[in-house]
Amino acid sequence: MLLPRGEGEHLTRVLRLGAGDTVTVFDGRGREFVARVVSAIRRDVRVQIVSPHEAVPESAVALTLAQAVLKGDKMDDVIRDAVMLGAFAIQPIVTKRSETTVAALMKGARLERWRRVALASAKQSRRAVLPEIRMPLTLETALGEPAAALRLMLVEPGAEANPERLSALQQAAVPEDAVVFVGPEGGWTADECAAAQAHAVRLFSLGPRTLRADAVAIAALSVLQFVWDN
Repeated sequence: MLLPRGEGEHLTRVLRLGAGDTVTVFDGRGREFVARVVSAIRRDVRVQIVSPHEAVPESAVALTLAQAVLKGDKMDDVIRDAVMLGAFAIQPIVTKRSETTVAALMKGARLERWRRVALASAKQSRRAVLPEIRMPLTLETALGEPAAALRLMLVEPGAEANPERLSALQQAAVPEDAVVFVGPEGGWTADECAAAQAHAVRLFSLGPRTLRADAVAIAALSVLQFVWDN
């Protein structure tokens, strides 16, 4: 499946183009092409591939964001910005302080909505790879998933677990892949931090300031991309 893109346009903008106009399209798996519109009738757009087009490089580390589901529409914002910042995948998780359940998320249309948000963000940021928005899991289940080369959990300032600072990663080898766990409003419980450490997850802090739950992932991804891509 080829997806249209341009200077931040969505499908509606492409539909205003006519036969013979040039667009760039991508397949969501890293390939991008220059294409020519053959026809555009309502929502049925047909294009002809003209030539390959160099896509924006992906990040050096395949970084998965394991984000505790937030209230309201805050998850939309986190997913949009995480895709923009180069996240490889996003794993929604349900924690003890989450105000929902995996069953409730699966019954609703949240997952489909998050995938639409991810697609729109990939277009806007000119990524040729569409990050996977995975099925929601409980934290316990997520911790039991096959481990990445590095797994981090971001905890609140002053946490009893004595977290490391992210700056410590500047002295370590760049991992092939990584998972960063970000908690819900109210943060992680002590039991959740202990469970993470029991699964070889390293606890980190972003510093002495307390950030909004929907800001933590963006701050962390920005720092990690700087450390690893430089």
